[in-house]
Amino acid sequence: MAHYTAAMRDLILLILAFSLLAPVVANAELAPSATTQVVLLGTGTPNADPLRSGPAVAIVVNDTPYLVDFGPGVVRQAAAMSPSYGGTIAGLEVDRLEHAFLTHLHSDHTTGLPDLILTPWVLERVRPLQIFGPEGTEEMVQHVLKAYDADIKYRLYGLEPANNHGWRVDVHTVSEGLVFEDDNVKVEAFRVRHGTWPNAFGYRFTTPDRVIVVSGDAAPDANLEKYAKDADILIHEVYSVEGFQRRDPYWQKYHSTNHTSSHELGELASRLQPKLLVLYHVLFWGASEETVFEEVREKYSGEIVLGNDLDVF
Repeated sequence: MAHYTAAMRDLILLILAFSLLAPVVANAELAPSATTQVVLLGTGTPNADPLRSGPAVAIVVNDTPYLVDFGPGVVRQAAAMSPSYGGTIAGLEVDRLEHAFLTHLHSDHTTGLPDLILTPWVLERVRPLQIFGPEGTEEMVQHVLKAYDADIKYRLYGLEPANNHGWRVDVHTVSEGLVFEDDNVKVEAFRVRHGTWPNAFGYRFTTPDRVIVVSGDAAPDANLEKYAKDADILIHEVYSVEGFQRRDPYWQKYHSTNHTSSHELGELASRLQPKLLVLYHVLFWGASEETVFEEVREKYSGEIVLGNDLDVF
């Protein structure tokens, strides 16, 4: 019989723990393809969880990245997956971050905006950032640029050889329907129900080999179901039913009109039957990852992954 030292035992337990957290997708069709990779740059919420950066998803098609949302940490998370820092996804080199689609103006989805505008420019992005977002996005961008006016001028007119294009931002205000198309993707925006926000959107990406739908922050809604039909990958926010019971009535009213419970999401997925359901922006409120997963599983028997930062599909 083998004898294990305490150090060996701890190492084995650590390896097992990481294996449990890693995404396991049984359907080989949904492994990252040579054409399209979906990277969860951030899976967090307004809660300051140090293991979950702010909401951000990268859809990389033919080494071209398209971001959905830019929560705190977005650029460094992209860099972590790039070859420059030991990663394998060339499309996430920081100077390639040129397209971003914003779901809504909540702070946890947008506080990475100065980082997304300025850091890739400092690292030699040579074209303006293209941002597609709801009404109010233009004002937010202009305020950020004004806040960093001194920095921009110093880099342009001091000794640093900065270009005069990569700091600029072209904002495209979206409404429902087709908002962007190039040789890699067709991107459709659709309205979602997120409390009393007048303009909150999800996005549907059609690439050469996949359809990917990102809910943004959304309560159950027939319009979301319409645009999420036939999705290969549905990336959807969720909150724990068990954790919800611990909230006071005021917060329960808020969350039930702004977000989707684990049981509601399971029922939604049962109707839509995506090839893969990815849970992100998870509100746990003390529930474990396993609990949230099983709550969704009670209503849906298909392929499910509870997403963690830097998972790739």
